[in-house]
Amino acid sequence: MSQSVERALRILPALAKGAAGLGEVAGELGVHKSTALRLLRTLHAHGYVYRQADGRYRLGAGLFALAAEAVENLDVRDIAHPHLLELNRATGHTVHLALLQDEEVVYVDKVDSRYPVRMYSRIGKPVPLTVAAVAKVLLADLPPAEREALAARVDYPRYTARSTPDAAAFLRELELVRRQGWAADLGGHEEAINCVGAPVRGPGGRVVAALSLSAPTAAATGEALLELLPLVLDTADAVGREYSGTDPVQEDPS
Repeated sequence: MSQSVERALRILPALAKGAAGLGEVAGELGVHKSTALRLLRTLHAHGYVYRQADGRYRLGAGLFALAAEAVENLDVRDIAHPHLLELNRATGHTVHLALLQDEEVVYVDKVDSRYPVRMYSRIGKPVPLTVAAVAKVLLADLPPAEREALAARVDYPRYTARSTPDAAAFLRELELVRRQGWAADLGGHEEAINCVGAPVRGPGGRVVAALSLSAPTAAATGEALLELLPLVLDTADAVGREYSGTDPVQEDPS
């Protein structure tokens, strides 16, 4: 990386802490004021830095617009799909990716199992909020007040004897999921279906999607599926790193 580019990039996180004068920026970079001024003027010309009336510099609107456009055009499904395929290949079980949309949790991608029995789930179909592992993962990341409000207004169907019975139990389950970093549905929606889910975290650590591994008991007991949890967590972590841009990519030197 060229020295000028590196210095310019160091200015941005420095100004993210708050507005700073030319001398402060030069001190942060360890350069003469004339060098810092040249870099600031270049960033200002592109809208990434703004010079205030008091002479101090702060981050510019162009930088925020660029970030917003990048996030808007970033599709976690495209990033996750190769990882879903690899998890499916490694385990043979059904893999789902789900998103929280308004107050529904919806499957947005699915890779079917290798065995003849297929799960009824389909892309675009909302999942049962109070029992599905992906729903618990996504809802557990909500602020406490939002979790409590949601728990108070949703229904609690008794799909099986293991279904979540009421709001109090639901909130306890979400708090557990939040602490442990994963969720399970062991026969809560269907007696013979088990599922484990993990969060896909975006920039700042917020949960942007949920990934799950599901199997009928005939193919994998709940205990057997829980043994695969490390693979699920590793897969979700890999998707999150790539989505956030923190996964190192090897450059082709040619």
